[in-house]
Amino acid sequence: MFSDFDLNFAIFGVMPYVALTIFLVGSIARYERDPFTWKSSSSQLLRRKQLILGSILFHVGILTVFFGHLVGLFTPIWVLDALGVPYALKQWMAVLIGGPAGIAALIGGTMLLHRRLTDPRIRATSSHADIVIMVLIWLQLAIGLLTITQTLQHMDGSEMVRFMMWSQSVVSWNINAWVTVVDVHWLYKLHIFLGLIITMLFPFTRLVHIWSGFAAVFRYLVTRRGYQIVRSRRQTALPRARNVTTAAQAAARSGGKSSARRAPAE
Repeated sequence: MFSDFDLNFAIFGVMPYVALTIFLVGSIARYERDPFTWKSSSSQLLRRKQLILGSILFHVGILTVFFGHLVGLFTPIWVLDALGVPYALKQWMAVLIGGPAGIAALIGGTMLLHRRLTDPRIRATSSHADIVIMVLIWLQLAIGLLTITQTLQHMDGSEMVRFMMWSQSVVSWNINAWVTVVDVHWLYKLHIFLGLIITMLFPFTRLVHIWSGFAAVFRYLVTRRGYQIVRSRRQTALPRARNVTTAAQAAARSGGKSSARRAPAE
């Protein structure tokens, strides 16, 4: 029954769609069911100095790596050809920019993980999910840096093009996308696999607050400028004051001819 089963097809052909479905549906479900858990659970009041340095290194590094992957993998190949960008140049840019960014993120992540595991107060406020997801991200960064050893052996950009084709084939619903990466080095495969695992765990961990960071740009700067969004746990509306008449109400009742007066107390 399973004689024709191919693990590569399961991981690189089916798993991406499972991961993306869990990522989107899980995020929406968590926001609808548990909106008050949609946060990063900051512990900045404890060992603040180590937090600031580690957080800056981690976030700057990992954001650079993330957007580098996003642009590098999903830029159509025909765009590079039209602009005359050599694949080798793009490969060197990935190494020279992604390498230092990955190292910075790994150092920052190490500091944050050490802080969370060794400080009893911070450990007491950390959930198992907090620790697991940080360990997985640390491993992902370490494996990503190790893949540079293989990338340096293919600086003509051929391997990079294969991953671009795989990524773009996945989002275009090409069921045969997995064939593109079936024979790449196992470090690359492990890097992709762990990335898909983190994607599936995203809605159920502190990572979910990343949605808020991206949405804030549009919510505060575009659609709701000047407003602060506050979530209230109150189940019923506040009672209206019965013994105070506002200026607008008083003016409306008097036809706008008299000033607002305080209504007599009942």
